[in-house]
Amino acid sequence: MELLKRNNIEKHTERVLQFGEGNFLRGFVDWMFDRLNKERGGDFGVVVVQPRQGNKVARLNAQEGLYTLYSRGLINGVKAEELRVVDCITRGINPYEDTEEFFECAKNPALRYITSNTTEAGIEYRQDECDFTSTTFPGRLTMFLKARYDAGLGGFLILPCELIDRNGDTLKEYVIQYASDWNYGEDFIRWVNEENSFMNTLVDRIVTGYPHDTAEEMEAKWGYNDKLINTTELFHLWVIEGDKKYAEELPFDKIGLNVIWTDDVTPYKKRKVRILNGAHTMMSSAAMLMGKETVLNSMEDEALVNLVRKGMFDEIIPTIDMPENELVRFANDVIDRFRNPFINHHLSDIALNSVSKFKVRVLPSIKDYADNFGKLPQCLVFSLAALIVFYKNGTPNDDADIIDFIRNSSTEQILGNTELWDDNLMYLKDLVDVYIQIIETNGVEAGLEATGRKGNAE
Repeated sequence: MELLKRNNIEKHTERVLQFGEGNFLRGFVDWMFDRLNKERGGDFGVVVVQPRQGNKVARLNAQEGLYTLYSRGLINGVKAEELRVVDCITRGINPYEDTEEFFECAKNPALRYITSNTTEAGIEYRQDECDFTSTTFPGRLTMFLKARYDAGLGGFLILPCELIDRNGDTLKEYVIQYASDWNYGEDFIRWVNEENSFMNTLVDRIVTGYPHDTAEEMEAKWGYNDKLINTTELFHLWVIEGDKKYAEELPFDKIGLNVIWTDDVTPYKKRKVRILNGAHTMMSSAAMLMGKETVLNSMEDEALVNLVRKGMFDEIIPTIDMPENELVRFANDVIDRFRNPFINHHLSDIALNSVSKFKVRVLPSIKDYADNFGKLPQCLVFSLAALIVFYKNGTPNDDADIIDFIRNSSTEQILGNTELWDDNLMYLKDLVDVYIQIIETNGVEAGLEATGRKGNAE
């Protein structure tokens, strides 16, 4: 079989510069541009820039920017899938070997958008010399913007996808700091501020990458070789904080994509952290105490399903100030995502550093519920009791000092440790003690039974 190649597929005009060649951007942003091209007559070509040294764009160039994306999952509990060859990528650039080619892109007047996913550690500032190889991603972006400015062209709409708070604001702050450090001048800094729009974004999609176990079978079925097969879940969400006029330039919503332009990304992040991430953390310790290994295994257990449902619908959603129908729809999507038979999401990965995750993902819901309703949320407090039991008797993966402290401390000492939780949790002690006793005496299942049987929404 031949390698996947363009043949008669024409390349699109290069309008997007993308820092990152990895699975996520190819299964999320590039998929969206590809759909705009094919479903709305768009002309969005993507130039992929390799953010780190190596030669990772070689395979991309060998296939002339093409790859197969296989999306699969559940929609309202029913299996569904989408298969497409994505052809919006025009080329990949290794800027460490082809630095001039990289800076030539800045002179392209058609180039309008910049996206990135350089991992959470990618958006960083270091006080260093103006050296392309040794500086950070924001430093290299600053150099690229300076080349654009020197060419007398307009700025960009910049859409970072790194999972940090206020990613656009942070990236802009570092760009301006580098411009100041490197004496690029006040006129350039003014151009950055006035001609460029740095958007804060929230991205949400599980991209599972190359299917090592089934790739040969897929290629035989399709009749071609593809070294860049990418797999992902069906669910996707891109929340972009910025002027809604840009939605006319990028009409993702017009083709049914779950892209939201908003004045404030904060409530959407709160929704994701509390419902999706909170449910993961809420279930993980109890499920691992029961011998479960994956999220899918857990969702095959009725008692754990009831814990997740009751926790999300009855205890978390009432604490979030957003339209209830939006929250319920998002929570039901979460249930479908947890039950996706194509994703092997290990509880051990979710449970990594569970104490810090619980503090961010679950504890705020407990506090808000108690403040709003004058009582404690049974499922969420049960999940804290299960976490303590798991740290005492299971195999937690966390800082050794945290594990040692919990194993050798009383409930009162654990809950009263303000350094651990950034708060005194002694108001939870009586109920936590009840659940710990039930779990240790009669098992996790008995504790789950004590929280109540079912949530309000199906």
